[in-house]
Amino acid sequence: QVQLAESGGGLVQAGGSLRLSCAASGRTFSNYALGWFRQAPGKEREFVVGISWSGGSTYGADSVKGRFTISRDNAKNTVYLQMNSLKPEDTAVYYCAADVFRSRVVAGNADYWGQGTQVTVYS
Repeated sequence: QVQLAESGGGLVQAGGSLRLSCAASGRTFSNYALGWFRQAPGKEREFVVGISWSGGSTYGADSVKGRFTISRDNAKNTVYLQMNSLKPEDTAVYYCAADVFRSRVVAGNADYWGQGTQVTVYS
């Protein structure tokens, strides 16, 4: 089992920045590909960004490219999401996810999920 706990959400003005963290416990963190998802009110959960087990490869949705950056620190069992140039449409609950298979993370079928952290961007 892997337990994931997100933090760092909050209220921010459009154009501002936030950094989300997701701390993991349980099995060997470095074995897992990780991803961030979000779900806005009335919408389906969507993939935002992902990162390979080593951190050497990242991939993201077109809507956040150039604004959001994912990184991981395997020594701290933590994955981060740096969000810059935030827009009101980025408002959502943000979730981190983990799976040994990158494809399952991207597809939204990861084995492990956190509880989410709310991000609200106001104009």
